[in-house]
Amino acid sequence: MDTISHAFWSRGLFGYRDHKWLAVFFGVMPDLVSLGLLFIIKLFSGILNHGVLPTLENLFQLAPYPDYPDWLFFMENLSHSFVVAFTCIAIIYFIKRDFVLPMLAWPFHIMLDFPFHTKEFFPTKIFWPISDFSFDGIAWSSPEVWFPNLAGIILLFWYRKKNR
Repeated sequence: MDTISHAFWSRGLFGYRDHKWLAVFFGVMPDLVSLGLLFIIKLFSGILNHGVLPTLENLFQLAPYPDYPDWLFFMENLSHSFVVAFTCIAIIYFIKRDFVLPMLAWPFHIMLDFPFHTKEFFPTKIFWPISDFSFDGIAWSSPEVWFPNLAGIILLFWYRKKNR
């Protein structure tokens, strides 16, 4: 799923009470600690300062993993693992219980990514580091996923506004 959709789903499902922005943060954090960090590194190293708008292809060099650094795969697996997410949430439960609801946006992010990432582009290893199991899903950018995703977000916010 794209990061913007994760932000909207997180805000609509887990940020309707307190800590709205914390829910958004945890909903987008799995993407930010991997590809977001890569983007920032490329931006500050001058790779993206060519006077043209970046495309997905030149932004992340989307040929099948051309020269991605090893840390990127580690961070992707770490941030997209139910094992890691629920361990962190369990720890926070005993420290600051009211942060648990917005933190649930993190495993929801993983749940959305699992069926909508292909094996060619960062397959979601939901049980990492215990297992490398992943699923060859439907790309989130395909119309049969993208349009229902957009409709779901619109319906969610309509429902939240109606029941305020």
